Amino acid sequence: MRTYPPNIVIEEQGLRDGLQGENLLIPTARKLELIEAIADAGLKRIQVTSFVSPKMVPQMADAEDICKGLDFSRDVLYSGLVLNTRGLERAVDAGLRHVEASISVSNTHSRKNANASLTEARRRIAEMIKFGKKHGLKIRGGLQCVFGCRFEGRIDPDVVFDMIQEQLDLGIDEVALADSTGMANPISIQEISGNVMELSEDKPVFLHLHDTEGKGLANALAAMQVGITHFDTGFGGTGGCPFIKGASGNISTEDLVFMSGQMGIETGVDIEKIAAISRSLEKYFSKQFSGKMHRVIDRKDIQVVR
Repeated sequence: MRTYPPNIVIEEQGLRDGLQGENLLIPTARKLELIEAIADAGLKRIQVTSFVSPKMVPQMADAEDICKGLDFSRDVLYSGLVLNTRGLERAVDAGLRHVEASISVSNTHSRKNANASLTEARRRIAEMIKFGKKHGLKIRGGLQCVFGCRFEGRIDPDVVFDMIQEQLDLGIDEVALADSTGMANPISIQEISGNVMELSEDKPVFLHLHDTEGKGLANALAAMQVGITHFDTGFGGTGGCPFIKGASGNISTEDLVFMSGQMGIETGVDIEKIAAISRSLEKYFSKQFSGKMHRVIDRKDIQVVR
């Protein structure tokens, strides 16, 4: 028998990763309502925006306004994604105290996603971490394309470990490993994340999983078996990197919550409330998201076994 954790921590990234590629803009007031609804559903960590170029990602152009409207009295950790020092400066000015600074382990992906070579990206994130620590921020460091790149193929795990150690030495508070292309499999998940957990010692290790090849939940399950208890998800299975051909969304918040509940693993998340958010956004965008359970639990003719 495999051993599984009694509970897991989920960070909802639908508002950032899930919406960043959508052409139909959501008004700031509506985004703030969504943040409140997500918090009401029991999510204690929400990535609310990214501080990137409005020209490149118009959906995130209201980052500062979003931060102004946050209810910081709630027991919720709000975070934002930053890709360069300018973005970090904006996050500081906007009042966020927790940021994610992430770079790619793939040189090609780094150039497409952040307009920087791998060497430049490593220099850049070192500067960002130093700047963030100087301003008293909690920083979630991490890497993209950890488990494979559509442009370059397999990524050398030793490069991953070296880059993670580099960030740990600079003082990051948390670690995130992103399967940006969805190329991971349960074995690679366990081999790489297990080693990173040893490097990180007492610092949390998050997995950011995409379901491009249909292995998202299998990979989450494999990660739990080696002690990973922190996961990023997107409501309805939304998201996907716009610079990766064929990339699909994150693992669905509802799908992970539902599977975990069936296994007796606590998440603290009200699946019905999150599912209602996903269905409302499907109507708003006039499209169907890749997740499954947000539709299943709304059908009265189907018996859902928990």
